[in-house]
Amino acid sequence: MSPAARRRVCAVIAAAAVAVLFSALSALLGVVIALLGALPALAHGFTSTVYVNLVSPQTGHVRTELELEYDLLVVSAADYEKDDPLFKAGTAAFEAGDAGQQAAALDAHADSVVAYVTERFGVTAAGKACAPVRDGGFTIGRREDVPYARLILDYRCPESAEAHEVRSGLFPGSEGYVRDSKTIVTYDLDLKSGSTALDAQHRSFSTQQSWFERFWEFFRLGAEHLLGGLDHILFLLALIAGSRRLREIVLAATTFTLAHSVTFVLAALGLVQAPAAFVEPVIALSIAVVAGWHLWRIWRRRSHATDLETAGHGRLGLDRAGWTRLAVVFCFGLVHGLGFAAALGIDQAWSWTLLWSLLVFNVGIEVVQLTIIVAVFPLLALLRHHRPIAGLWTTGAIAAGVSAMGLVWFVERVLGI
Repeated sequence: MSPAARRRVCAVIAAAAVAVLFSALSALLGVVIALLGALPALAHGFTSTVYVNLVSPQTGHVRTELELEYDLLVVSAADYEKDDPLFKAGTAAFEAGDAGQQAAALDAHADSVVAYVTERFGVTAAGKACAPVRDGGFTIGRREDVPYARLILDYRCPESAEAHEVRSGLFPGSEGYVRDSKTIVTYDLDLKSGSTALDAQHRSFSTQQSWFERFWEFFRLGAEHLLGGLDHILFLLALIAGSRRLREIVLAATTFTLAHSVTFVLAALGLVQAPAAFVEPVIALSIAVVAGWHLWRIWRRRSHATDLETAGHGRLGLDRAGWTRLAVVFCFGLVHGLGFAAALGIDQAWSWTLLWSLLVFNVGIEVVQLTIIVAVFPLLALLRHHRPIAGLWTTGAIAAGVSAMGLVWFVERVLGI
């Protein structure tokens, strides 16, 4: 084959490869658009978290402290027990925002509430169910800026038991009030202490579980949290769309990881705390700003926007705008860390016992984050290299959609819609 013929064959192969690449990126853009148009239930706020602390004050007793989202507990228990007075009194107390009134509503209908909770949450020992006895009345606290009801149950168990099993099916998606719920459990039982996470796929655990099982549960929870949190995925896509070279996305992702790890650990130490009313709107704003940054750079260059693909100057190959972008990513990463911490209830003193699980949860987040980068960034990089205009339009379209969704969420969260 002559050199000219070989060049023609190579050109045809390259064109075909670019066509396939463009098709893959078009599919990616379609997925992003579909995600943007999905129901808000894909974002934070449509799942619930139950917090449980288990200790054994004496042989044969397991003191269980449960914290449950108040308004969800009211509607679920009222529906389960067909207790309309509970629904009316509990809803009126919720709308009034009066903690004393809320506790009184639950105390007045304690039989219905406890029946609902003990039907879906239980402790067994030596294969036998432990008998729950309510200890004291209900109290009301706040988590993530919403009221939580605190209920203490004393489970009477066989004294000879060497291990305990805990199951939780509280607030399942089948009830229709939330998509699903997870239960974060800390325990000091059977000469063992630790923490675990229960959800729809894993409803129970034993105090005899291995360290690997505990590791896997929080690793999986972290991975599922990122995958189920559309806002964090869109933030990552905004970083990818605005990064021109591998160096930039690695620096951006590393900066984001360092930032949210800082607030993650500080929250576990009880040194930092922020209300969800602040954290959630800022997370939404961060999505809009980081995505809008790329759009602003395209608008600023206009007809020379493809020059953005050329190498930068300065330390680590970043120009002044690149370093400014990293500073912005770091600041927003600090707030995202508070959002991740809130997912594990890292806002109470006892959360220090969750530190190991917290770090494993963080590893799960990072693995999914790295997987998304590895899957998406090379496709964009190849398209930018072979078809700069098409690459610019693709990243611009992704950034525009992500920025618009971030602004919508910001307005919704500020207004409490």
